[in-house]
Amino acid sequence: MSLVAASIVVLLMMALFLGAGVWIFAGLIMVGVGALYIVLDFDLIRIGTIATKVVSSSAVSWELAAIPVFIWMGDIIFRTDISQRLFRGLSPIVSRIPGGLLHTNVIGCTIFAAISGSSNATTATVGKITIPELLKRGYDLNLASGSLAGAGTFGLLIPPSIAMIIYGVLAEVSIVKLFAAGLVPGLLMAFLYSGYIIVVSFIKPGAEPANVEKASFRQMLRGVWDLVPILVLMLLVLGSIYSGLATPSEAAAVGVAVAILITVFTGQFSIKMIVDSLMTTIRISAMICLLIAAASFLSAAFAFMHLPVQITEAIANMNLSPIGVLVILALLYIVLGMFIDGTSMTVMTVPIAVPLIIQAGFDPIWFGVFLVIMIELSALTPPVGLNLYILQGLTTVGLGRTVWAALPFFLLLCLGTALLVIFPQLALWLPGLL
Repeated sequence: MSLVAASIVVLLMMALFLGAGVWIFAGLIMVGVGALYIVLDFDLIRIGTIATKVVSSSAVSWELAAIPVFIWMGDIIFRTDISQRLFRGLSPIVSRIPGGLLHTNVIGCTIFAAISGSSNATTATVGKITIPELLKRGYDLNLASGSLAGAGTFGLLIPPSIAMIIYGVLAEVSIVKLFAAGLVPGLLMAFLYSGYIIVVSFIKPGAEPANVEKASFRQMLRGVWDLVPILVLMLLVLGSIYSGLATPSEAAAVGVAVAILITVFTGQFSIKMIVDSLMTTIRISAMICLLIAAASFLSAAFAFMHLPVQITEAIANMNLSPIGVLVILALLYIVLGMFIDGTSMTVMTVPIAVPLIIQAGFDPIWFGVFLVIMIELSALTPPVGLNLYILQGLTTVGLGRTVWAALPFFLLLCLGTALLVIFPQLALWLPGLL
């Protein structure tokens, strides 16, 4: 069967199974089975043997052990008063910056992302405190909700990132280097967001309330004290990884231990909290591992069909420039992000996208950062932009207004992506030092 015919068969099966509301992992498996049965005429016994080997090998990767442990660490912190401490600690520090407390969204998400690894958890944890406080004090609703929607995506980009672990396993690249590659672009995005807030506060009357009290130096020092627990946790986790003292999985275990100690020292520890956080971790981890296993089987089916090689050769024969290849992939990810979540998008596309970008001359570590930013964009695009729905629940305003509020920060993410393409060393400089 030709490339075009095989691609049409695969796309039709994906539209049928995923469009019918089948669970994504089950849909991917059915597409793989259908592709091998229809396109290659494999019998069911042979397909079962392939599935058993692929799924068993994909489920025992040591790097995947970091995922449930990081999820557990983030969920423990989510159940504490860290969000209140973040707001109390950052409020006096940012009070003298134009835009005032609006910066608590950006800086708070940047800090929390360094211990969460999840965009949704970052948005919900920071937003449950900052949004009510900002609105109560008279800050602009659009800036308050839009900045949180955009900054909440830092949970994917700033390490430790679950999305980067999944990409690293699928693309077979160093997760430590991926973590290092995401740090500078993540800080760049935070700088762009805060810069935008500063500019808007100058040109738009009412963006922040008038006569806001400026904190004293003593109040700033007290604010730093509130930030100590989360900063210690962040430094221990990231410091142990970048120093080479621990693998990401080992650093995640250290993070869980420190997170539990924080709950003990702050008087928030309980057996119920630990059990509840474990149950949440099991559910989320099982979902992710099922997706990875299903995607690995689908990738194997594609490999038997020679689809990745044929697609790579077909695009190479189009004589597109490397930027042209990136534009095609970016448009594909933005469209996909309107309908499926970032994890599913990653596991479905990496087997085909990585050979393409290597053929085009891009570093796979750099592409990991590019892909994560594409997933960040998908978190801000309806109808499946989860950050938008979290914001809608926090602000109780319509989805249309929430989308409009997030639009400037969506465009800033696009600007950051352009800077990453023009200056690839933004992502590659720090990994080059490891």
